[in-house]
Amino acid sequence: MTTFTSHSELESFNWAVEFSKQLKPGDTIAFFGNLGAGKTATIRGICKGLGFNGTVCSPTYTIVHEYPNNPPIYHLDLYRLDGSCDLEEAGLDRFLDSDGITLIEWSERLENGIGITYTVNIEIVNETERTITVLQKSPEQPELPELQQ
Repeated sequence: MTTFTSHSELESFNWAVEFSKQLKPGDTIAFFGNLGAGKTATIRGICKGLGFNGTVCSPTYTIVHEYPNNPPIYHLDLYRLDGSCDLEEAGLDRFLDSDGITLIEWSERLENGIGITYTVNIEIVNETERTITVLQKSPEQPELPELQQ
């Protein structure tokens, strides 16, 4: 587990650019955090670090954005899905274990953590400060760890 304290959106963005350097095709990152915590801003940094220079915005209404990149980036937002979500039932399971990197906002709506490589919890400390905690899921860990209360 690693923890980073950010004092601005720019620091979070820059941290995410660095974090992206350890990602590889097939990785799935589950993001947790309250509304306004900075999940999408962090994802912008990851996309930039992976070489994507286009616009990155939360796919709240479309559920998924596919960003053309090498590797491809799949950005999912499960906010509008009610209760726990079975990715297969929602037709989103194809993004797990894909040739790309999958970034999932509002991961607390997932039924389980199968296929998750990293969890990123962003906690609001105050108006500008955030605590970002990253947990790499080990292969023998069958369930997604509870990071947010």
